[in-house]
Amino acid sequence: LGLCISRASASVLNLNCCLVLLPMCRLLLAFLRGSQKVASKKTRRLLDKSKTFHVTCGVTICIFSVLHVAAHLVNALNFSENYNEDFVALNAANYRGEVSQLSNTGCLVSILVPGLTGVIMVLVLFLMCTASTYAIRLSNYDVFWYTHNLFFVFYMLLMLHVSGGVLKYQTNLKEHPPGCINPNKTLQQNVTVPKALEGLLPDYTTDLLPEDLPVPEPFVRNNFMRICSEEPKFQSHFPETWFWISGPLCLYCVERLCRYIRSNKPVTITSVISHPSNVLEVRMMKADFKARPGQYVILHCPRVSALESHPFTLTM
Repeated sequence: LGLCISRASASVLNLNCCLVLLPMCRLLLAFLRGSQKVASKKTRRLLDKSKTFHVTCGVTICIFSVLHVAAHLVNALNFSENYNEDFVALNAANYRGEVSQLSNTGCLVSILVPGLTGVIMVLVLFLMCTASTYAIRLSNYDVFWYTHNLFFVFYMLLMLHVSGGVLKYQTNLKEHPPGCINPNKTLQQNVTVPKALEGLLPDYTTDLLPEDLPVPEPFVRNNFMRICSEEPKFQSHFPETWFWISGPLCLYCVERLCRYIRSNKPVTITSVISHPSNVLEVRMMKADFKARPGQYVILHCPRVSALESHPFTLTM
């Protein structure tokens, strides 16, 4: 059950880590919003809810990260208590009872790459979540911005996290189908092969056994027997996380680069007028810029804050 939950939650995390970056691609959303291909008003309203979608994906990542960590703690206990010397390649633990001698965190870190990257990712995710709360964003926006940009570290660690080779699959299913019996190991198992079966033991077969043959229990499973010629061989799974996050991550990096290039173009403030009711009118000019109805701009004043910026709707 621990393996099922950990792998299922990992799939959900891969999907949400893929989707969480897309709502932050403002240029892409603006292009889709103004494109004639998106003529449906409902679709445009969905594009306007990009921030809500981003927050939803972030909350989902937090919830399933907790579930993923809890499942791996259970896995560490199970692999430690059920250490099997017959299948050393499949054991995540180093020896039986490893958890009783080390803490759960120590067992995870002892797996080096998966454990260490997992612990660091949990810490990074905790900082990002706590700094994203409304109270911190209102009191110190720079803290929110600095910690939120740690997602680059999170994604790099995420791609390294699955490269430890803990998950394995069997490579010789044809020569060693699951549940088969290897005649070469019968002496080690203290099982005597009936003489009636000695001539019926080919290298590999799935044929039904005659019902009148006296077959020992280890050789019988659902009235048929499978004979294998070699021991099972296992190989680590090829990491698939990069397939999910590389596309959105590259798209977001290109987006940030384009925004950085555009923000470096000079802006000339022509006038600042103070109106009643604390309304401030700022007139500015920028080369190769044309205002459109409903458009907004991101204003950034470095003397006020090195990172903080805010959206403002244009009136003209």
